[in-house]
Amino acid sequence: MFRIFIIEDDRGLVTLLQNYLHKFGYETQAAQDFEAVRTEFERFAPHLVLLDVNLPRFDGYYWCRQIRGVSTCPILFISAREGKMDQVMALDNGADDYITKPFDYEIALAKIKSQLRRAYGSYAGGGNDRSLTVSGLILDVERLILSRGSSKIDLSHTEAKILDELMQKAGTIVTRDRLLEKIWDEQAFVDDNTLNVYVTRVRKKLAALGLADGLQTVRGQGYRLCGNWGEAKA
Repeated sequence: MFRIFIIEDDRGLVTLLQNYLHKFGYETQAAQDFEAVRTEFERFAPHLVLLDVNLPRFDGYYWCRQIRGVSTCPILFISAREGKMDQVMALDNGADDYITKPFDYEIALAKIKSQLRRAYGSYAGGGNDRSLTVSGLILDVERLILSRGSSKIDLSHTEAKILDELMQKAGTIVTRDRLLEKIWDEQAFVDDNTLNVYVTRVRKKLAALGLADGLQTVRGQGYRLCGNWGEAKA
């Protein structure tokens, strides 16, 4: 049974979400102390988090960062804020998806199922260890770890999916459309800036491992992971 942690101060919405999710066999828990969300998260150990932006004391972006410090579980923002920058900030702070209020419960459920499949189900590699290596850069697909030499860095599920595709095709161009297909299951409109945010995060992770110029943008086509770091260009 998958556990879902709901961080939302609208108790009416919390009750509706819990009742709906319980119908499909999910176990849920709602945050009670909005100054101790991380503690409650760690105690419940959920498989997925539903997180609002506007919360008492600290906002959702803060708690998203706190959770990312201890877990790579999928985080879906559910917020009345519809602005592009709100969604960009959510993704940039570690979220995996963003749902705007009011929302259709069936669509929300589909997104939850999608993230759970990616993290734990048929798209998670079947539980078998799998890793990719390109010129000393190692991606542990299942553990969501990128390493080079003695340095290691944690990845989100989406970052790992992007790097998985780039590393499998190292030295060749991977189109933006292909990366979008890799990230999202359903055909839906996705703002181009969303992929830009994820690619920027991947660049930062590579830079932290000493490969600031390892990912090239090929104008009008897509991206290319160099594979031969000596040939990388800004």
